[in-house]
Amino acid sequence: MMLDTKMIVSVSEANKNFSRVARIADSNGRAVIFKNNSPKYLMIDLEQESLLYDLTDEEMLEIASRRIMKQYKPAYEELAK
Repeated sequence: MMLDTKMIVSVSEANKNFSRVARIADSNGRAVIFKNNSPKYLMIDLEQESLLYDLTDEEMLEIASRRIMKQYKPAYEELAK
């Protein structure tokens, strides 16, 4: 992903001035929050970004399933014994 420097905010700046991050996301569609000099978080304006709306129901279900499996992996492994 190519980043415009206007979209970049440090995590400490984001903590101090969340409204600035929101304004950046409003004007650019997204804001990238850096932690330890590397991109860590992405804030998106859902009205401008179709990232989530482009997913099919099956894709959303797969994402949710993977999250659940990852979160409860030890329990699933124990049940499989």
